[in-house]
Order: sequence, then C-alpha cells, then structure tokens
Amino acid sequence: MPVGIEAWIRQIPPITRGWLALCVATSLAIQCQLVTPLQLYFSFKSAFVNVQPWRAVTNFFYFGSISVDFVFHLFFFMRYSRMLEESTFANRRADYFWLLLQSAVMLLALSPLFNMPFLSSPLAFVPIYIWSRRHPSTPISLFGLITITAPYLPVALVAFSWVINGTWKAATADLMGCAVGHVGWFLRDVWPREMVGGPSVFSEAPVRLKRLFGDL
Repeated sequence: MPVGIEAWIRQIPPITRGWLALCVATSLAIQCQLVTPLQLYFSFKSAFVNVQPWRAVTNFFYFGSISVDFVFHLFFFMRYSRMLEESTFANRRADYFWLLLQSAVMLLALSPLFNMPFLSSPLAFVPIYIWSRRHPSTPISLFGLITITAPYLPVALVAFSWVINGTWKAATADLMGCAVGHVGWFLRDVWPREMVGGPSVFSEAPVRLKRLFGDL
C-alpha cells in the first residue's frame, strides 16, 4: 500500500499529475544543467523557421528558477488544476486535456504580442480562472489574512504576483492566462447555454481523443 509522498502523488488526478511531473522534471533538468532555458523557450522563428518544434511544447513546463514566484505559481496551479479536474472534469480526462490544449494554442498565438518566451504561468492561470467562475459563492482565505469569494481569486493572485515581483510587467503573463481562461469559460459555460444550446468542438473533446484517454 503506497504511503507518504507516493500516496499523495497517486491522489492527484492524471492530467494535473502529468503536468506537474513535467514541470518538476524540467526544473530539475535545468538545475542539473542537462538543458538550458535557451533550449526551451518559444519564438515563432526558432520553432517554425529554424525547425525546432519542441519549443512550442517545452515552454509550458518551465516556471523559472527556484524562487518565491516559482513556488507561488506551482502551488496555486496544482491546487486549482486538481480541484477543477476532480469536480468539473471528473472522469472526463480528454475534455480537460482538450481545454488545456486549446488554451496553449491561444497563448502561443498571443505570445509575440507580449514578447513572452515562456507560457507556463499564463497556462497555469487558466484552470484557476475557470474554477473561480464555476464556484462563484465559495469563500477563499488568502494566506490566512483575508477572505474573498472565488471570482476575485484571479485578481488577488495577479496583484500578489505584482507585489512579489515589483512590477506590473511581471503580472502580464498572469493577465494573459486570465484572458484565455475567460475565453475557455465562455465557450464551455456561456456559449452552449445562451447562443447555441448544445456542446461544440470547443467545449468537448473530439471522439478520437476521448477514446485515446479511455473516456468512451
């Protein structure tokens, strides 16, 4: 029977667990100097002109060097990604992966506008934002200091990111994540209900993906 850290890891739902494992492995590889951030960052020229397509993926798994900001983003991403996967996307692994994949594509398209070589932080804010919109009346205690309701959580975390980094430029990535998260929430919660009245390719994973993840 698994105990301790192994039991804790097994309790994390699969998509969040895989995402967390890749982020930790990437940070360890850089700390051990097996790779450098220069080999992982994303730019359209490097990825598509210089034919280094892995950059379109690896940039989502590096949260920066070990620091307060690193711990801050990793903790909140894991906490709310896990809660979202366990509630809204329970037994719907393909749909959650599809949400993250669509969000990643949108962030890649936006990255040249903001000169953003690493997109792990904005992608981490997508599940935080969507969870907060789907639990509007849930009270949240921030560091035991203040209590807010869930819809204000993304704003509070962006403000905290600004405080620990000392500049609003550092919070731009989190704001990008909130914007993309809002699009994801709108396509899944508002559009099917108000505009179309049913699921679409934007709100549900393709059948082939569901079969791949064993959801069918």
